Order: sequence, then structure tokens, then C-alpha cells
Amino acid sequence: MGCLMNKKTKKRIATREQGIDEMIRKDQEIMDKESKLLLLGPGESGKSTILKQIQVIHKKKFDDPEERKKYRLVVFDNVVHSIQSLVTASTRFNNEITNVSESEIEEICNLENDVKYFTKEQANLIQKIWESESIQETYLQRNKFHLFDSAKFFLDNIERITEQDYIPTVKDIIQSRSRTTGIFDVDFNYGDIKFRLSDVGGQRNERRKWIHCFQGVTAVLFVVSLNEYDEKLFEDSNVSRMEESLLLFDEICNSRWFIDTPIILLLNKNDLFEEKIKTKDLNVCFEDYGGGCDYDNALKFIREKFLSLNLRSKTKEIHVREMCATDTDNIDDVFETIKEIVSTDQKKNISNL
Repeated sequence: MGCLMNKKTKKRIATREQGIDEMIRKDQEIMDKESKLLLLGPGESGKSTILKQIQVIHKKKFDDPEERKKYRLVVFDNVVHSIQSLVTASTRFNNEITNVSESEIEEICNLENDVKYFTKEQANLIQKIWESESIQETYLQRNKFHLFDSAKFFLDNIERITEQDYIPTVKDIIQSRSRTTGIFDVDFNYGDIKFRLSDVGGQRNERRKWIHCFQGVTAVLFVVSLNEYDEKLFEDSNVSRMEESLLLFDEICNSRWFIDTPIILLLNKNDLFEEKIKTKDLNVCFEDYGGGCDYDNALKFIREKFLSLNLRSKTKEIHVREMCATDTDNIDDVFETIKEIVSTDQKKNISNL
């Protein structure tokens, strides 16, 4: 009898072990599965910068000078766009540029966006225009016209950038701006998790493509540019950039596609925001704001504006991080947080099996 009981016991143990092995296998399948992170947000919020930072940190993509050379024309385009935007705005604001002739201004305005190199004369002229008092006054009014955030960085470095043997630095690449059209993916490992980070165009006409990316998403990273609270859309000069961000976040946050998907709200460009809020009150965008030109008050107010849009706040948490996408160390810290959120969500899914 004891021998029979022993066989039954062994069978139960074997069955239980098989069950445990199956659970471990399923757990491992979930953990091994690629985690898809979807980068969403309006145009120029910093999504592409985040993607480039991941390539710097995890792919070492820009260690090779030949790889960095590919960004020469992007940097040159940014320089041309920046100086031409400033000259055009200067004319509109009646800030006459007096230290250069009209023919010299015309020469700069006629530069092509796909310029392959700058002559020494063109480089000196760009620097002279940039350093003029009228252009500096116009730069202070940059919220009234479209100008890349990196304009000052590139124009301050015009002498280095226009050297004949110029190779963009990693910082140049991170600061560079090119409009995203279509979808760009980067695969990378962070600790024991495999990620695929997908960046899609943020301008209005690009958003129809987003729907194809929604299936099988592990987490949504929604990027907002904090410092654009007093600026208008590139596509529609009547719409506030912050208002557009709120409308878009409302749509994403409450989408049927993301009912059970973690959403991480990334409040980007906090460095530029901290500088701007010292002199430009947030109430230019939100009439109900009364915190004055105080960074902490303004940040808390914006944060609460976005979180208030979550219609499922009792059952769904929105994770929030303020950040500076051009700061590599900051991005690494942010993705450590993202990894923890994704890992926790994976473990929750395993426990529900």
C-alpha cells in the first residue's frame, strides 16, 4: 500500500513539476518578447532627439566619423533655416539690420536649404548677421515666429561648422533637427529587456500613419515640449502648441487602443522652460494659472492639466517624468524608469496567466 501511495505521490510531483516548467516557459516567452515602445507627440516636441540619444547610448552609432559625416547636410540645413528665419522675422518686426548691405542680406536669403558647403565669405556673413544687434533683438522675440530650438547653438558655432573638414560631433547630431516623415524604428537591449522604439511624424498630416503602429504596443511614450507654451503651431499659426499637445494627449490617453497600455508622459525641454518661465508668465497660455513666473508652480500646473484628461484615473496611472532630451545622462535615467515600468507591467501580465 505504501509503495502504491509512493507511485501516486511521484506522479503528482511529476505533474506539478511539468506545470511549473510550463509556467516558467510562458514567463520566459513574455520576458523574451520584444517590448514595443511607441513615441508619440506633436511635431518638434523632441521625439527624434530621444531616438538619436538611444542610438548614442545603446547602439554606439555615432562613434564612427563616417556615420557622423552623414549629418553634415542636416546641420547645414539647420544653419540656413535659422539665419533665414531670423532675417525674415527681423524685416517683419522692422528691426533693420544695419551692419550689412542689402545685397549681402539677399545673398544669405538666396542660400539653398540643401547647401553642400559654405564659402569663407558666406560663413563670415552669417556670423556678422547673427551677431548684429537687430538680429539679437529678433531672437528674443522667437516665440512669435518659427525657429528651431537649436538655432543659437548652431549659429554660435558657425565658425567651426563651416570649416572645410567639418565632421559633426555627437552633440551637433543631437541638436540637429530634421522633420520626421514616416516611421523610424530602433531595436536595442536595456538590461534584460529587448525594446523596439518607434518614432512617427508629429505634424498633423503625419498622424494618420500612427494607427498602423498601435497594435501590440507595450508602452506609449508621449512627449510634450514644455517651453512652447507661448508659441503657435508650424502648421496653424492660430493654434497654441501647448493646446495642441493637450488635445492630442487627450486623444491618445483615452484611446480604446491603450486601455491597458502603460502611458508615460515625458515633459521635455525643461531646461528651456526653466529659462523662459523667469520672464514669460504661463498665464499667456492658461488664463486660470496664478502661480507667477515660478518654475515649480508652472511645472505642477502643466502636469495637472495633462493628468486631468485621464478619464480612467481610478484604474489607470499616467507616469510622468520631466526631462531634457539633449542631455544624454538625463535620457539614460528616464529610460531606467521606463524599464522599471515595463518590467512591472510584464510581471503583472505573468501573474494574470
